[in-house]
Amino acid sequence: MASSRMLRTSVVGLASLAAALAAALSGTAQAAPTAPQLAPQAAPAAVGAKASGSMQEPGVTASLWEWSWPSIASECPRLGAIGYDGVQVAPPQDSVKRTSTGNGSDAYLHPWWEVYQVVDYGLTSRMGDEQQFRDMVADCRKAGVKVYVDAVINHTTGQGNVSYGGKTFTPYTYPDAGYVPDDFHYTVGACPSADGGIADFNNKTQVWNCNLVGLEDLRTETPKVQARLAAYLNKLLRYGVSGFRVDAGKHMAPADLDAIYDRLDRTKDGKRPYWALEVGPGSPGVLSPEAYTEHGDVLGLDGVKQIYGAFTSYSDHQGDISGLATFGSGSGLTRSSRTMSFITNHDTNHDQANALTYKEGPQYLLATEWLLADGYGSPQVFSSFTFGADTNQGPPSDDQGLIDRASCADGRWTCDHAKTGVVGMVKFHQYVGKAAKKHVYADQQNVLAFSRGTKGWAGFNNGTSAKTITVKTGLKKGTYCDAVTGGKVKGACAGTTVTVSGSGRATVELPARAAVAFTKQTRL
Repeated sequence: MASSRMLRTSVVGLASLAAALAAALSGTAQAAPTAPQLAPQAAPAAVGAKASGSMQEPGVTASLWEWSWPSIASECPRLGAIGYDGVQVAPPQDSVKRTSTGNGSDAYLHPWWEVYQVVDYGLTSRMGDEQQFRDMVADCRKAGVKVYVDAVINHTTGQGNVSYGGKTFTPYTYPDAGYVPDDFHYTVGACPSADGGIADFNNKTQVWNCNLVGLEDLRTETPKVQARLAAYLNKLLRYGVSGFRVDAGKHMAPADLDAIYDRLDRTKDGKRPYWALEVGPGSPGVLSPEAYTEHGDVLGLDGVKQIYGAFTSYSDHQGDISGLATFGSGSGLTRSSRTMSFITNHDTNHDQANALTYKEGPQYLLATEWLLADGYGSPQVFSSFTFGADTNQGPPSDDQGLIDRASCADGRWTCDHAKTGVVGMVKFHQYVGKAAKKHVYADQQNVLAFSRGTKGWAGFNNGTSAKTITVKTGLKKGTYCDAVTGGKVKGACAGTTVTVSGSGRATVELPARAAVAFTKQTRL
């Protein structure tokens, strides 16, 4: 959840917040329930241990966002065959189930953001039940695809009174999760703002202790809350999950994140879990993305803005991608080894500001192909559902909010992870590995090309007309199959070809808003 977006969820009315607080402090609130028994905790790592280079590395992942568990289970064999290392899934915990419109979405009873409003840590959700989740993880692991969970551990919900799992709750009191008013920053007076919200996103106390757009902020510094959150995450690890995207990571103090991570078990592969923190850009000092790289990987949200600007800047919306030649640490971003990179995610996809989305069509796919070739960060390909003008619209679902089976044939799901060019560039990325970027060509507006050592070459044209360039490729003489148009299949090219001369040079025609790429593996 990006902290700058204010319409992701309903904001509880001030009167409701005040009433809940008054009831809790006056003793008229419902008696605090006995907290449920937590699963036994494994011995924690050394005190103060931080997520480090020893943790699970994600490689190339597909974010099949708000796909149902059976749909992901069915898709994982294809993901594995393409070359994806992992799949990121939506938050699996029990969340609010709205019973009326309003409060953030007038048109949709079950908007997409319901799953980010925690009620309990049981695994009954819009995507399926606990057994379906376990089966999905097992099926993906069998296909060689690791599963990474979007973990919402900063807050609970901020509206409603019933969950998808049938649990009931009141503000700041969640019997099934074991939370009482004392487990929240606002109710103990730790948030300095009068209404409990964040007024200054550069103020660390407000960012860490106040309610983000009405979502009730947990006291993640307390051993009780840390134990409850770790119990939930460790359950997922026991089921075979390999790590976590930490939603609203910026809204948790780094010491709290470290303490929770210290309590986590190893994965089934014997590694420390992957730990990627959502840290929105724009804040200084301890709130900056760079500061959080000491506590895990961070999501490359700064990079999302730079990519958007390169592909769409200027009044004609044409952009100039040649400047992406220095993308990464050279353009002021967090270091590659601590960054999960992407073109868009669920937040930016629905904000539709400062990020490319599937609605940009060829430019979005071109940007995705470029990112897979570039080598910055651990790239993630976002794939979700289509939606109209109302960005609150949720995924295709029944009248109870339960998500339909995903299909790449019915037009309701984007399936960008399986588009021919993206598939080819996933294979390109996996083959070139960490080979250095060389022979950079950035001599024309909206054209960029480079080799990845002597393993592969890629060129990109964001212009509206074809461009022909003559470049050094770093590869040997021969005829190569273009990965973007299908690559090499059974000894022949499925699409176009490129001829490299004895000097390693090639004259390549780059179609409008398209890419050409090849590797040693695609040589005939």
